[in-house]
This record gives sequence, structure tokens and C-alpha cells, in this order.
Amino acid sequence: MNVLKHPSFFRPANHHSSAPPTSNSSPPTSRPHSSNGSERAARPHNKLSLSGFRRSSPSPSVSMNIVPTTLVQDGSYLELLNLKLSEAVSRALAQPSGPAAVNEQLSGKRPIPAGRGHALGSFIASELKATQDSPHLHRAIIRTLHRPLSVLLTNLSAHLVPLISSPAFQQAPAPSVHSPNLNPTQIHAIAIATFVGELLETFDDFELGTDIDLRGDGLKLIREGLVSLINRVVGPMINTIRNELMPLLEALEMPNSLQGTKVVPGIRGLTVHHPSIVVLQAIMPIYAKTITRFTTSAASQTALATFLISIVWRGLVALAHRPYVPASPPTSPGLVPAALKKSRGATPPPLTPPAARFNIKLPPSRPPSPNHIIPASAAADARALFDLLSLLPRPMGDKESTRLAREVVDDAFEGLQALPDLLDAVHTVPAKLDSQERLDQVARELEILATKVPLLIALPVVLQAPTNGTSTVVVSSLIGLSATQYRKECLSGFGRAEECATTVALRIQDVLPNNPDVHPVVSKWLDMEITEALN
Repeated sequence: MNVLKHPSFFRPANHHSSAPPTSNSSPPTSRPHSSNGSERAARPHNKLSLSGFRRSSPSPSVSMNIVPTTLVQDGSYLELLNLKLSEAVSRALAQPSGPAAVNEQLSGKRPIPAGRGHALGSFIASELKATQDSPHLHRAIIRTLHRPLSVLLTNLSAHLVPLISSPAFQQAPAPSVHSPNLNPTQIHAIAIATFVGELLETFDDFELGTDIDLRGDGLKLIREGLVSLINRVVGPMINTIRNELMPLLEALEMPNSLQGTKVVPGIRGLTVHHPSIVVLQAIMPIYAKTITRFTTSAASQTALATFLISIVWRGLVALAHRPYVPASPPTSPGLVPAALKKSRGATPPPLTPPAARFNIKLPPSRPPSPNHIIPASAAADARALFDLLSLLPRPMGDKESTRLAREVVDDAFEGLQALPDLLDAVHTVPAKLDSQERLDQVARELEILATKVPLLIALPVVLQAPTNGTSTVVVSSLIGLSATQYRKECLSGFGRAEECATTVALRIQDVLPNNPDVHPVVSKWLDMEITEALN
């Protein structure tokens, strides 16, 4: 009781407790200012409260961001991680809030927003990074991932199966100029594929599911299931676009409908491409935008590469086998305008007005005459086709899993890019070469131009070298096969063509000396190609 009577007992405590507000208090001269209230509001209140001295209770968000070495001893960390993973999976598939676009709603639901797969993958990645120094705990986390990811795979499959089974997905036409947008069913299916692709990026970063699963504790089955979801969306949509492109590419084998048009010397005409090229110029930007939308994941790059290789090959086969029809030279001087052929000393009749009088009345923007339209050659169409197909996305080249697909696609495009120069060079070969040295020189030039072109694509092109004869020589007749059988057996793709190239070349080399309709440069060029292939 005596102690309580003396207030000096509390003085040390009061002195220390009042120190913070004294040190942080503002000078008296600053109190009248209007900023005093804002300064007091910005001051942290927990410095004066008892909560700052209490031990904070462990929250799930804090324990997820630290290395869980102490939590593993009593097993609470893995249990908490399992709960957090289940919550993250449910949150990833939850319906987004806010208004939706009209063309995105399907049965009152919106598609999965972009970025949710990255969010889920980032959460998994943070836990795996925190346990890299503990192999046993790292393996335990992978086992913990099984249940929530299996639930995720089941839910995604349940959402996707009705979509891809719907006629709106299976029978949907390819995007067109009049209808460039996807329907809601396709948008929802692509959203699921995009979500899975984002999640698989984490699998790739940590090589999850790529090991040989001998103990059954890996994620290989889950990874394969996720990749299957992407293929079930990407495959049908790419096939729909391929089915639209193939007839257009096959039609490039037919000569341009304007072939044989008279060419007026000295007058520039309007070059008109093949009808298929004209159609592709309108729809290819739409196809490029659509394909880019659903081939963003690494798992879809194989389907993309197969699609690109198939359409490039079809274009190469068609353009290489197009019959060469040279433009007809002017056969009558009547095609030259009268103003350009005024004869010396000739005077018009007195009643005929001068030609300049009519030229003044012509409109300044008069369109070219139909006689001045120049049909595009096979080389011009090949250049246009290369530019159009280059609009399409190509496989990723910055990842090890997709680098091979990118290299194969680049090789196919290089062959298409080199074809126009070979076509131009072959069609300008003289019908007669005056010396053997000149023959060897021309053959060497053709061999250099055909370096990146597959041999069975370059062969029908070189056979178009002009001669005095009028008959057309085709590869299938030289080897004794029908055109249909030859294309089925040898021209089904890049790989098959490479396998048959040497055999076909050797067979043709045996029959060329007895064929007068083949230019001598073909035999010399073929010798060079065979020598290089055998070496």
C-alpha cells in the first residue's frame, strides 16, 4: 500500500510510454495549419495499441510464402497446402463478375477469363520454389497436387465435352469475310484451352509430368489429360480451316484463266493474280487472327506445325505442276493505238477531227482497257502465296519443346520462297545453247536456285525448260506411273518426297537421253542433283 501512495513508481513507465507521441508531435506553430489533420490521420495507430506487442496468429497467406520446414514436423503444412490448392482451383473455375459481351454468353455463363491459368500456376510455382532445397518435401508437394489437379481436370472435361459435342462447334464454318467472329460455343472452348495452356507453362518450367512415372507419384497422367483437352479444341478448328484452304491451293495448278491474253508492248497493264490468290488475299488475314487466338500454348504447336506444313506442301505441288503458258505476243499492228503509229507524210481526211481533240475529252482517271490486263505468272502467284501464308503464326522458337517444329516449318517456307526464282529462271532458258560450257553454266545456276526446293518439286519445274517441241513432259509418264498413283506414292508430303527423290531421279535419268522433247539442260542439272544426293 505504501508503494501505491507514491506516484514516482509509475514515472519510468509513463516516461517511456509518452516518448513516442512527444517525439512525433508537431511544433505548436504548425497546429493552426490545415495539414495537421491529415498528418494525424496518416500516423500509424498501432504504435500506441497493445496489438503491436501481441504475437500475430498464423494466417494461411503468411504460411504459404515461407519455407515450411517447421510446419512439416507436425504435418500442418501439407494439410494447409491441400486446402489452399482446392480453394485456388475453385476460384479459377468460378464465374467472373461484371457484364459480359453478347457474343460471349452461353446459357447465361461467361468464358474463363485469360490469366487465371497463370494465377494458378504461379501459386503452385511459389510453393515448389520454396522447397527446392528439400527433395523429400518437394516430392511431398507434388503428391499433394494430385487431388486438386485431378478435380480440376475432371471439372474442365465436364465443361468441355458438351461444347465440343455441340453442332455449333463441330459444324461451325470457318471464319469468312462476312462472318469473321467466332460463335459463343467456340469462344468458351478456346477459353478452356487457353486456361489449360497457361497452367501447362508451370508444368514446363518445373518439368512436371515429363519424367518416367515408375512410382506413380508424378503428374504425367494429369499432364497428358490437360494436353488432350487442348488437342480436342485446336484439332477440329484447324481442320475446318484446312478444309477451306485445300481446294483453293489445289486450284493453283490450273493455269490462270487470263493466260493467253495479248500483251501490248510499251503499255503497262494491270497484273491479275490467279482467282485462288484473290480469294486468299481476302480471307487469310481473318484466318491468321483466328489461328493465333487458339494456338498460344506450347501444346498446340505440333498441330499448328502440321497444318502449316500441309498447306505449304499443297501449294508447292500445285504451282510446280502448273502448265506453262507463255503470254501471246502481239500478232497484229492493229493492237497498237493509232496515236502511236502515225505514219510520216500521211494526212487525215479533211472532215476527220484531230486525235488530240478526242484525247482532251477523256477523263483523267480512265481505267485500263481489258486488253491491257496481264495474267500473273506461276512465279508471281508463288510470291503472293508466300506472302499470304507468312501472315499465319508459326510455332514458338524460344522453347526447347517447340524448337524442332519451328525449324521444320521454316524449312518448308524456305522452299516456297525459293520456288518463284526457279520458275523465272527456267522459263528464260534459251531453247538452244551454243556450247557445252554454256550448258554447264545454266545447269549450275538452276542447281543453285533449286537448293532449298525439294527435288520432286523442282523436277517438274525444270522439265518446263522451253524447247522447239510442243509436247509437255510430265514426271509420272517418264517413270511409267499414272499421275494419280505417282502423287499418292511419292507426293503425299515432304518426308515421302524426300524418300522417293533419289529413286525417281535415277529412273528419269535413264530415259532422258531418248526423249527429244526434254531440254538438254535438264539432264545436266539432274546429274548434279543426283551426285549431291548420293554424296
